[in-house]
Amino acid sequence: MIVLFLQIITCFLFTATASSPHGFTIDLIQRRSNSSSSRLSKNQLLGASPYADTVFDYSIYLMRLQLGTPPFEIVAEIDTGSDLIWTQCMPCPNCYTQFAPIFDPSKSSTFKEKRCHGNSCPYEIIYADESYSTGILATETVTIQSTSGEPFVMAETSIGCGLNNSNLMTPGYAASSSGIVGLNMGPSSLISQMDLPIPGLISYCFSSQGTSKINFGTNAVVAGDGTVAADMFIKKDQPFYYLNLDAVSVGDKRIETLGTPFHAQDGNIFIDSGTTYTYLPTSYCNLVREAVAASVVAANQVPDPSSENLLCYNWDTMEIFPVITLHFAGGADLVLDKYNMYVETITGGTFCLAIGCVDPSMPAIFGNRAHNNLLVGYDSSTLVISFSPTNCSALWS
Repeated sequence: MIVLFLQIITCFLFTATASSPHGFTIDLIQRRSNSSSSRLSKNQLLGASPYADTVFDYSIYLMRLQLGTPPFEIVAEIDTGSDLIWTQCMPCPNCYTQFAPIFDPSKSSTFKEKRCHGNSCPYEIIYADESYSTGILATETVTIQSTSGEPFVMAETSIGCGLNNSNLMTPGYAASSSGIVGLNMGPSSLISQMDLPIPGLISYCFSSQGTSKINFGTNAVVAGDGTVAADMFIKKDQPFYYLNLDAVSVGDKRIETLGTPFHAQDGNIFIDSGTTYTYLPTSYCNLVREAVAASVVAANQVPDPSSENLLCYNWDTMEIFPVITLHFAGGADLVLDKYNMYVETITGGTFCLAIGCVDPSMPAIFGNRAHNNLLVGYDSSTLVISFSPTNCSALWS
């Protein structure tokens, strides 16, 4: 999810204490939306956003957590592209309609507003799909129920209490999500506030069908046959999980980023669980598209029915499309399933390459469609992101 603008005014640091095992696993809820493909924030992007659409299904992944004393359950979208944990709060002058009741901090004995020079500490966050949240910062007890049944309890956790929010799903419809659980390396993210033996270690396994999971601590280790590891890059004041994309292979044709402006920076792409598609700068993206077009000769190319301007074909199966491999610095050659790289329109009969082209001023993103049936591990202590091909729906069955 792309955060375009984030403003937080705060006057003191926080600490969160937790009671837990060394690691734990949480069930995720998959929801499909046709409203947007990204929510990266406006402090990273300028101008009109290309990350939006209404023709394809988009998957978001939600987790349950409990706020306050007594515990009140919310369901919020997990997002490795942002750090703030926020939920809609009562009284809410401008909340979108959600399925579940809205959290009422007045009914919690552990809710405490943060104070800035004697006043409430405000925050404002705007995402690339033009959704947003504004409200106040607070501390609250957060309880997470693991699949083992043992709760993970975090006292005095920094959260945002959203009082003016736009719909995270489809405008005009009730939303499944009451907010966002930020999972990047920023100080306000859930993972940064956890007290675990292996700090900064998470993994998830997304399935298009069946069960998806997210793991923390020792449960999040990704290893075994078939696992590939990519180098993670850190950028000052940008707490995202950056990778370096060295090349993309379309079938047997390898297209290097070396010699293109895309290769000029360490960490030229970041991985984001809150963005559906993969986005590449236009000049390099066009090289990848040309290679796909040269490989697909049995189907007719058709205009993209969405606003994404994707490469699309009038065809009803994926079999004719070439396999895509992403080559990351560190020696990770990630061969992607065709489902991960090609999407079908809601009405059927048209398949499109799930790679969007963006202006070079925009960030390149490795989106969640491509993560399907991969156990993806983020280890900020060793600066490695690992990928292990996995049948995610069967892994914990």
